[in-house]
Amino acid sequence: MQDLIKRLVELYGPTGREEQVAQYISDVMEPLVDQIHTDAMGNLIAIKRGPADAKKIMLAAHMDEIGVIITDIDDDGFLRFSNIGGVSPFTLIGQRVRFADGTIGVFGQEKLDEIKDLKFSKMFIDIGATSRQEAETKVNIGDAGVYHREFTLQGQRVIAKSLDNRIGCAVLIETARRLQTSPHEIYFVFTSQEEVGLRGARTAAYSIDPDYGIAVDVTGTGDTPEAPRMAVSLGKGAAIKVKDRSVITHPKVKDLLVNTAKAKGISYQMEVLERGGTDAGSIHLTRSGVPTGAVSIPSRYIHTPSEMVDLGDVDDCVKLLVAALEGPWTRAIEE
Repeated sequence: MQDLIKRLVELYGPTGREEQVAQYISDVMEPLVDQIHTDAMGNLIAIKRGPADAKKIMLAAHMDEIGVIITDIDDDGFLRFSNIGGVSPFTLIGQRVRFADGTIGVFGQEKLDEIKDLKFSKMFIDIGATSRQEAETKVNIGDAGVYHREFTLQGQRVIAKSLDNRIGCAVLIETARRLQTSPHEIYFVFTSQEEVGLRGARTAAYSIDPDYGIAVDVTGTGDTPEAPRMAVSLGKGAAIKVKDRSVITHPKVKDLLVNTAKAKGISYQMEVLERGGTDAGSIHLTRSGVPTGAVSIPSRYIHTPSEMVDLGDVDDCVKLLVAALEGPWTRAIEE
């Protein structure tokens, strides 16, 4: 999966501008599914048809990444900006930003008496322009930028920008590749605008009206020095969600995932995330309600230019989803 992950994380795809990511995933998924289309919200929906009486299972991973949006350009060509999603100004100083046409800029800051006073209003982006007119030939008000960082593989560990949540997209793609047969009709949904309120998943779930849902996304860890206590670590397997700010996992979906992992000898760990949420938060509230769970990829340094995951955990997530989808999942839940 290394080449797939590298290609996904290096694509440009801030929230609301996921087209490049969607096009690449569409090209990869087309031979793996029976039908594929993009909806009005920019969600990419790939369907593996099942028997006439099959239940509909929705798997969701969001394509978008956090970023910045240009709000003003001064006479000297410096760009002012605001955030798109959960960006911290403290992760930006000296980092590079890339715009849709490939223009690269550097985040700078005004003079501060105390670093704790750093805010977006005290920062700017320098694209090397010497005037407003020159800057506007490259970047304009409303243009969005993303972190500019390369993919790095060190042993089993991947370091890259936008692993939140291109790694979830990679898990869905690899699941589609490995899944040979299933009694279910499976909707692989690559969602838009998750980072600003789980928006794409909401409309996709409404149109699909699934019987069950699973979100696939990253989750934090508690395995770095003096980290807040959390029973999730890199290298210890797929994380099966119990709860986060957006959802309390349906107990029967959770139990099915746990029992599948035990039966197949797949490494797993239980996830209780005190902050943050996933597309599961929108899926489970759709229409009259959808029993929903989540499979998470443990990740360090989420929402920074250098997120980190373990390839063993990624593979365990794929194995867990494939095993669950191959079995009599619907009957197991309804019993």
